[in-house]
Amino acid sequence: MKTLPVAVQVYSVRGDAERDFKGSIQKIKDIGYDAVELAGLYGMSGAEVKAILDEVGISAISAHVPFKELLNDMDGTIDQYATIGVKYIAIPYLEEDDRPGTPKFEDNVKEFEEIGKACKAKGIQTLYHNHDFEFAKMPDGRYALDYIYDTIPADILQTEIDTCWVNVAGENPADYVRKYTGRSPVVHLKDFHKEGRPANMYELIGTDVKKDEESAGKFEFRPVGYGMQDFPSILEASIDAGAQWVVVEQDQAYERTPFEAITLSREYLKSLGW
Repeated sequence: MKTLPVAVQVYSVRGDAERDFKGSIQKIKDIGYDAVELAGLYGMSGAEVKAILDEVGISAISAHVPFKELLNDMDGTIDQYATIGVKYIAIPYLEEDDRPGTPKFEDNVKEFEEIGKACKAKGIQTLYHNHDFEFAKMPDGRYALDYIYDTIPADILQTEIDTCWVNVAGENPADYVRKYTGRSPVVHLKDFHKEGRPANMYELIGTDVKKDEESAGKFEFRPVGYGMQDFPSILEASIDAGAQWVVVEQDQAYERTPFEAITLSREYLKSLGW
């Protein structure tokens, strides 16, 4: 059975990484992850981060780099991650006033393309990492997420499908990964449990839910294999789509520690032969 290497998004253990970056990276390696995906440099330079990764003996395959950070100093920011040796930089998130349905959105898509060109010039592939707000409809009926990929050439911008948020948006994650076959080098594995339309679902992505839209319900992120996702189908789709990596991410761990959560995720994937 073909499998892919498994990385973990350091955001999953961000509190630990803030306190002890090297120790956290060592734990990630010891758990059995093949690489990390960075989410910030924790006050260090790219060279300092690379030295720690090299000492531990693990690579950073990719990095989530805030959109506005890239806009504020595109070349300098990209250079830091080029020093680390990442293959991919993902635009991870849009603030509310930058999202689909706002006056800025279409101009932002043009900025995504400029970021992609600047990364490509330095040997890095740009990805876009979705939440569910990109599943808002454009005037022509397309999802905003598809509009992004339809507008920007595939060699400039590729996908990092977050399978949790695709499911939350009402689409099938495996189908959405396959939709972008040849353009899906990195797939985010994220599990969750959801009942109704809970108000807390969007806390981490800064979306206000109006009181009249709220209903009783429950939402929580879960370790991979412990929630509602059909991971065998997602993993099969990732291979079919030509993915090079899958990345585990868990935004909150609740009663578990973050390291307990990402350990359970890795053990579940190992139980599938990954």
